[in-house]
Amino acid sequence: MKKLIDLVAEEMAEAFEAAGYDRSLARVTLSNRPDLCEYQCNGAMAGAKQYKKAPIAIAGDVAARLADNKYIGEVQAVSPGFINLTVSKKAAADYLNEMQAEEGLGVEKAKEPQTILIDYGGPNVAKPLHVGHLRSAIIGESLKRIARKMGHLVLGDIHLGDWGYQMGLIITELRSRKPGLPYFDEGYEGGYPSEAPFTIEELEEIYPTASAKAKEDEAYREEALHATYLLQNGHRGYTAIWRHILDVSVTDLKKNYANLNVEFDLWKGEADAQEFIPDMIERLKAEGYAHIDEGALVIDVHKEDDTKEIPPCMIQKSDGASLYGTTDLATLVQRERDYHPDQIIYVVDKRQELHFVQVFRAAKKTGIVPERTALKFLGFGTMNGKDGKPFKTREGGVMRLEDLIAGIEEEMYKKIAENRTVEEGEAKETAKVVGMSAIKYGDLSNQASKDYVFDVDRFTSFEGNTGPYILYTIVRIKSILNKYKEQGGSLSGLLVGEAGSGSEKALMLEIARYNEVMETAYEELAPHKICAYIYDVANAMNRFYHETKILTEEDEAVRRSYIALLSLTKDVLEACTDVLGFSAPERM
Repeated sequence: MKKLIDLVAEEMAEAFEAAGYDRSLARVTLSNRPDLCEYQCNGAMAGAKQYKKAPIAIAGDVAARLADNKYIGEVQAVSPGFINLTVSKKAAADYLNEMQAEEGLGVEKAKEPQTILIDYGGPNVAKPLHVGHLRSAIIGESLKRIARKMGHLVLGDIHLGDWGYQMGLIITELRSRKPGLPYFDEGYEGGYPSEAPFTIEELEEIYPTASAKAKEDEAYREEALHATYLLQNGHRGYTAIWRHILDVSVTDLKKNYANLNVEFDLWKGEADAQEFIPDMIERLKAEGYAHIDEGALVIDVHKEDDTKEIPPCMIQKSDGASLYGTTDLATLVQRERDYHPDQIIYVVDKRQELHFVQVFRAAKKTGIVPERTALKFLGFGTMNGKDGKPFKTREGGVMRLEDLIAGIEEEMYKKIAENRTVEEGEAKETAKVVGMSAIKYGDLSNQASKDYVFDVDRFTSFEGNTGPYILYTIVRIKSILNKYKEQGGSLSGLLVGEAGSGSEKALMLEIARYNEVMETAYEELAPHKICAYIYDVANAMNRFYHETKILTEEDEAVRRSYIALLSLTKDVLEACTDVLGFSAPERM
C-alpha cells in the first residue's frame, strides 16, 4: 500500500496545480514542530522566485484549494510561507485499518525482486568468535532480514577464512604433537578416520601456540609455510586434516551464531574460490588487464577523476602466491556463475574500504562482474569500551563472543530476578531473550559506519533508548491484550476508530510510518533508522498508555478501538524487532 506521506503529498500536488503552480513544489515532510502540525510543505518558499510572488501569497493560494480532501484535515498558511498540515482523523484511522488487513502490514514489496548476496560474518576457522565478529554478524543479519521483508531473494554468505597460512600452522603443530597419525604417513593408502584427532577446545589452543612458535622459530615457520603449500597443492593427508578442521570449526560456529540468532544460507569460504583462480589469472593476462609491476601481477584501477591515489589491485605476488584480492575476485567469479546476483553487499570493517574499492573496480573493469551488478561496501566502525578504546576483557585481552553474551544474560537475570514476578527458570529464559535485545539494539541503534561505546549498564537498562525498554513496551501491550481477553473480549474483527486525544493521534501517526521507515532502511542499508523508529513508537505508546484508561473505558466502542490500536502497535513493533534479530518474551 502507498505510504501515508505520499498520499498527503498527492493531495498537495493537486492543490498546487489547481492554484496554478508546479506540482513538483508539493514536497511534504514530517513536521519539525509537531506541536504546531503533523506534516509541512515548504514549496511556496521554493516557488517564490520562479513565480515572482511572495511565499505567503503562494501558500495562501494553495491552502485555499485544500478543502474537503481525504487525507489532509486541517491546513494553515504561516508566514513567511510555510504550509502546515494535519491529517484527517478519519483518514488516519482508515489507513491503520488497511495496514492491519494488508499482508506484511502494508509494506510495498519490490515490483522486480532482486537476487541479493550479503557477505557478512567472515570468521577464521580454528579460532573462537570474539567481540570483533559481533558487528558484522548483527548488521549483516539485519540487512538480510530487511531486504527479505521488501520482497527480495537474499542469500547470506559467511565467507569463512578457511585457507592459507593458518592451516599450515595447525597441521605443523598437530604433526609435532601426534606424529603417529596416518595423515603424516606418506606411504599410507587407506581411509582416514571419520573423527577429528582434536576437539574444538584443542583446536582453539593449537592455533595460537603454533602462531607464537612461528614468530620465534624460523625453521618452524618454514615448515608451516611448506605445509600450507602442500595442502594447497592437494596433499592427501593434509586435505583430510583440513576437512576435520572445517567440520569441527563450522559445528562450533553454527552453535555460537545460533546463540546470536544469526543464520547463514551459504557456508562458503576462501577455499571454495581456489579452483577459479588459475583460469581467472590466465584470462586477465591474456586479455591485457593484468601486467607485471615490480615483480607482482597487478590490475590498474585508478581513474582520472580520483582525488586520492588508488593503488593497483595486486592479484599475484612475485613468488606466485595469491592474495586476498585474488581470492575476493575469484569469489566474485564463483558467485556470478552460481547465483547471478543483482547486488552483492559486503559488511566489513570500514578500515578495509580501500581494499574493496580496488576489488570492485578490478571486477567491473575486467568483466568478472557485469556492469548491472551493484557491488556495495558497508564499512562498520569499532565497538569500544567506556575508555574509548576497542572493547577488551578486564585483563586487557580480546573477549570471546560467548563470554560477552553470557555476561549480558547474567546482568539481565539479576535485573529480572529483582522484580520477583517470574520463577527462576522463566527468569533465566527471559534473561536470554532480553539480553539479546540489549546487545543487538545497543549495536544497531548506532549508524553502522560510526564507532560506538559498548556500555553494559546503559544497554541493559529498562529505561531510555535501549532494547529492554522496547521489549518492556511490547510486554506491556501483551499484558493489556491478555487482560482484555480474560475479561471476555476478542481480538478478532477489531477496527481502529478516530483518535479522541492528542496522544492517541500521535501513536496512530507513528504506526502509519512503518512502511516508509522499512523502505528507507532498505534503500540506505540503515538498520539504525528502524531502531530510531521503534523508540519513537514505544515513547508514543507509553504516553498514550499513561494518559488513557484503556481497559476501564466505559464506552465499549472506544475500548475496542483502543485495543485494536494496541494490537496493531504490537504487530508493528514485533515486525521491526524481527528484522533487527530479536524478539520479546511474554513477561518480564
